[in-house]
Amino acid sequence: MKSLTANEIRESFLKYFEGKGHTRVKSASIIPETDPTLLFVNAGMVPFKNVFLGLEEKPYKRAVSCQKVFRVSGKHNDLDNVGYTPRHHTFFEMLGNFSFGDYFKKEAIQFAWEYLTEVLQIPEEKLLVSVFEEDDEAYEIWNKEIGLPEEKIYRLGVEDNFWSMGDTGPCGPCSEIYYDRGEQFGNPQLGSPEDVRYLEIWNLVFMQYDRDKNGKLTPLPKPNIDTGMGLERMASVLQQVSSNYETDLFMPLIEFAEDISGKSYNPENPKSKETVAMRVIADHLRAITFLISDGVFPANEGRGYVLRRILRRALRYGQELGIERPFLFEGVDVVIDIMKEPYPELIGNRGFIKGLVKAEEERFIKTLKRGMEILYEIIEKAKKEGRKHITGRELFILYDTYGFPVDLAEDIARDNDFGIDIAEYFKLLEEQKERARASWKSQAKEVKPVYLELKNRLPENIFVGYEKLEVDDAKILAVVKDEKVVDSLHEGEVGEIILDITPFYPEKGGQVGDKGVIEGDGFLFEVLDTQTPVEGIIVHKGRVLHGSLKSGVVVKAKVNREIRYDTMRHHTATHLLHAALRNLLGDHIKQAGSLVHPDYLRFDFTHFEALSEEDIKRIEELVNEEIMKNEPVICKEMPYDEAIKSGAIAIFDEKYGDVVRVISAGISTELCGGTHVSRTGDIGYFKIISETAVASGTRRIEAVAGKKAVEKSLKEHFLIESIKRSLTAKEEDILDKIETLKLKLKEAEKEIERIKKKSIVDRITEILKVEEKDGVKVAYGMVEGLQPNDLRDLADVARSKLGRSVVMLATVDKEKNKVNFIVAVSKDLTDKIKAGEIVKQVAPILGGKGGGRPDMAQGGGTQIDKLKESFEFFRKIV
Repeated sequence: MKSLTANEIRESFLKYFEGKGHTRVKSASIIPETDPTLLFVNAGMVPFKNVFLGLEEKPYKRAVSCQKVFRVSGKHNDLDNVGYTPRHHTFFEMLGNFSFGDYFKKEAIQFAWEYLTEVLQIPEEKLLVSVFEEDDEAYEIWNKEIGLPEEKIYRLGVEDNFWSMGDTGPCGPCSEIYYDRGEQFGNPQLGSPEDVRYLEIWNLVFMQYDRDKNGKLTPLPKPNIDTGMGLERMASVLQQVSSNYETDLFMPLIEFAEDISGKSYNPENPKSKETVAMRVIADHLRAITFLISDGVFPANEGRGYVLRRILRRALRYGQELGIERPFLFEGVDVVIDIMKEPYPELIGNRGFIKGLVKAEEERFIKTLKRGMEILYEIIEKAKKEGRKHITGRELFILYDTYGFPVDLAEDIARDNDFGIDIAEYFKLLEEQKERARASWKSQAKEVKPVYLELKNRLPENIFVGYEKLEVDDAKILAVVKDEKVVDSLHEGEVGEIILDITPFYPEKGGQVGDKGVIEGDGFLFEVLDTQTPVEGIIVHKGRVLHGSLKSGVVVKAKVNREIRYDTMRHHTATHLLHAALRNLLGDHIKQAGSLVHPDYLRFDFTHFEALSEEDIKRIEELVNEEIMKNEPVICKEMPYDEAIKSGAIAIFDEKYGDVVRVISAGISTELCGGTHVSRTGDIGYFKIISETAVASGTRRIEAVAGKKAVEKSLKEHFLIESIKRSLTAKEEDILDKIETLKLKLKEAEKEIERIKKKSIVDRITEILKVEEKDGVKVAYGMVEGLQPNDLRDLADVARSKLGRSVVMLATVDKEKNKVNFIVAVSKDLTDKIKAGEIVKQVAPILGGKGGGRPDMAQGGGTQIDKLKESFEFFRKIV
């Protein structure tokens, strides 16, 4: 048996299947591009799902890939097992070979056997297989063609050996290949929960049926092959170690955890606290690094929430090892050093990933401390209320807001002889997960069936909009209305046109789609937007202004030049802005989203603090300096890997092919498929409009370029001139004049408040309604617009004037929808009547709370309409 590194295994698998006529396909992003049913790519076949469903065709019939996979939710949720078993992971690599209606069972089995026994040289006696109990064909191939004895072929049921994509659709039996680790691991039943001897290393799925909603299976006209081999498991076999964590993919990370904690890893004691913690840290560091590199950032919902959760989970396991400071960001270097050969993009993202992880670690350490304080407050509150448990809602808020670990909360509760309503907690947690699912489903780009049908039927649309803005001899290939292919569109109708060749740029890479007109014999179609719903298809959306159009006719396609040129100015300006930010603030700056519009640009970028006025000034000046240099904007096409090595910047969430377009403009070199000006001077002028926060660690700049920037500057110029005239001040004196006016206004407001307060004080006993009960004056009333401190002073005055009395005075802030009130008791009554107790009873009526001393106490609420009711209640209880 060969002894290979993980990198050697990965490359040998890909090369072997390339030699068998398979096209090597680069791993897709962990974020599914067109599948709204998935939070993350959780299997090697996900990028080919539409091919298996018959909705899309590829230019090849055989494919091989090493796909990045992430499993933390749904059917494939391995999170709770990570660290506690030798082979469960959140992130791993899935090696797979695929056939789309080409070869089937016989070839798939032969390929697998040949690769394992001849390429990897695994002894045949160490391998055994399972097949679906009704799949005689697969059984016969293994037995008769391969020569496996009957005792090494296990027939298993639907649960183990029948694979389905969903409740309906493609499905079929599968055959799993196992490696026998030896008699020292006992003699368990294959696949049983206690089985640690027989390691499943490869699953061959034979997609040969289509299941309908009634469960009926119909043979597919062209059956498919989908196989999956976990790289980490195969590495553990060839490197002859007891778990995936001892392979070269994980051991440098385990050693990192040992070094930083001063504790020892012991594979002979896999259940020990130290071993489990180090395995969790190693696994989660890989997941964190790849998620961020693929464009997932910490957030409170969707994919970002999952990232935040595993990052905090890893940090908490670090605390179990005695690590009390941020440390995961240092482990990112180890991950990148292990994985940089197959995934070179990690190298360019190193600085940003580390910065984001460190910031998130620091934030969690602070929130964990605050969470501990909140938990003890909850326990104290519960004791006062006479209960001996923490509610599910209290626990959920602790977890959701502060990331506070539930098991830690349980331990602390137990130490205080408290219970926890865990059922309510899980109910709220599931509701939160449903909200998250709705969030990420709404974010996914679902391709309508009509476009997949057109992609399979039509030739690839040719885009010529880089070179020209008009085409005289385009042909209408298809017409779409209401998501259906139609023959024609008539005057006033809204629809979509697909041309064989077009100068219209479809929306992608942040740049909006072109507008313009398509005209032919007797008709004019206004293009309001251009989209590319699926690769190879460009859709012109709009309406027929006059006449009728139909499929098959030759037309003239004309892009609106003014709009396109404005868009191009903003796009090239975006590149210069990105470069300026990196030059002035650091390489941690990464594009996190953009919008290139004819009227403005919006640029989201990774940074951990607001920009100062000086930062904004320097950035704006640098971009304008590049514009004034008027350097040529150069476009080159080159292989992706070559472009990255040359220093070109790739964008996080963009999908790139093997050959990419590189745009060089002054200080900027980026991969980009958008449209750009010919020289930087064509931009004209650049001006930043605003800089704001978008999310934790993400900032946003909005800016204008070209004539839009000139318009903005002129507008500001005339505004300043108008202010100068109003203030009768020079431009350099405007701010001083405004500050002087603000001070005078503040003084005037104070004087008005003083006069108003004096007036109220003089009339306080007239404002209040006063009743007498058993020699005690009970007074109450409302005054608008007072501050809480003023309220206290007035209540004190009223109490003094009335003598032996109990006073309730309230003020209403209608803008904030809030009531503040105070209860004052004359000191000779405080042994019988307590102001604080009265406030505690009155405040809930107003939807709030309060309390204080026996002689004076304050409360508040938000239910203004209940103020009269609160006065009545006050009268009754005094």
